[in-house]
Amino acid sequence: MGTARSESQILLLPGPTPIPPRVLRAIGAPMINHRGPAFKAMLEEITGELKEIFQTQNDVLILTCSGTGGMEAAVANTLSPGDKALVISIGAFGERFAKICKAYGVQAEVLDYPWGTAANPDDIARRLAEDQGHEIRAILVQHNETSTGVLNDLEAISKARGDHPALLIVDSVSGMVAADIKTDAWGLDVVITGAQKAFMIPPGLAMVSVSSRAWERIEACRNSRFYFDFKAYKEFYSIGQTPFTPAVATIYGLYEALKMLKEEGLSKAQERHALYRAMVRAGVRALGLELVASDAVASPAVTTVRAPSGISPGTITRLMREKYNVVIAGGQGKLKDTTFRIGHLGYVQVTDLLAAIAALELVLEECGLTIERGAGVRAAQEVIAQSN
Repeated sequence: MGTARSESQILLLPGPTPIPPRVLRAIGAPMINHRGPAFKAMLEEITGELKEIFQTQNDVLILTCSGTGGMEAAVANTLSPGDKALVISIGAFGERFAKICKAYGVQAEVLDYPWGTAANPDDIARRLAEDQGHEIRAILVQHNETSTGVLNDLEAISKARGDHPALLIVDSVSGMVAADIKTDAWGLDVVITGAQKAFMIPPGLAMVSVSSRAWERIEACRNSRFYFDFKAYKEFYSIGQTPFTPAVATIYGLYEALKMLKEEGLSKAQERHALYRAMVRAGVRALGLELVASDAVASPAVTTVRAPSGISPGTITRLMREKYNVVIAGGQGKLKDTTFRIGHLGYVQVTDLLAAIAALELVLEECGLTIERGAGVRAAQEVIAQSN
């Protein structure tokens, strides 16, 4: 694809997401000494802003890695070989948490749900009530499952834990900013998020909050870790540094993106993502397509759509990209061959989504589906009109 076409494409993935021009400019700033006073000041300011986004007074650490690196770090620092973890799986990333546990010698007891549904807090409460010996050391759960477009109710899951001593470890890589997450109010012990989602910066950073209860477990943890050692990060943070060379340019981007989020306001950002969700779901439904997630548990970050019978989702994503320069995602895991996904998080505009729905109408028609041309766009426009 040529440069001009690439720069003008409409990127609607569940990550990476479009990058605002002012963030791109920030990333291009001259390099500085990551052991010097300028970086120290920036790191301290960023950490303070992140605490507001996480809604926490807990420590927040920045790791140079993907969101999966943050998930791995959470397991490696809090769970010892032979420990048991209750993994709540509603999709591909729940399965990933279980795989990470296995890699670190942790027994993963998987509470598995059909893809497209959310976790039932009552099931979690019952399982923990059965665990009289407190063998379950941690509960691992996704906030937002990008493979299915489902949002879990973290507050209800936290209440289901009750007074059980298990840590509550949350993957909010694609959930944070797009959806509300009250780390302290909901008693979340470790929360992981990622750069390339609603934070509007390139891939390469994971941000992790760590509660005092989690630090107690970290001190006693017998698992091996080096690059991902939270204790090393905490020690270096005390002098305004990271233990290893950070992705300085990406941190420049994070610094600028956090300014943008503060200007917008966290609640407004969440309202914007809720509007995007409503637009996409209304538009897709108006075209007669089936959504994987119900309205009650629908993600504000990504919508997973079942491809019409007889039409390959790969054909849909290819034609959207090649003919109309709209980039959407294919299905993932068990849904790879039957679904496609429309991301609507981060630096996305309502006009991007209207253009994407219009392109989808043309692609479906080209694939032989009988549709009412314009129906999807009108439905999405109605959502916008009702929100004004």
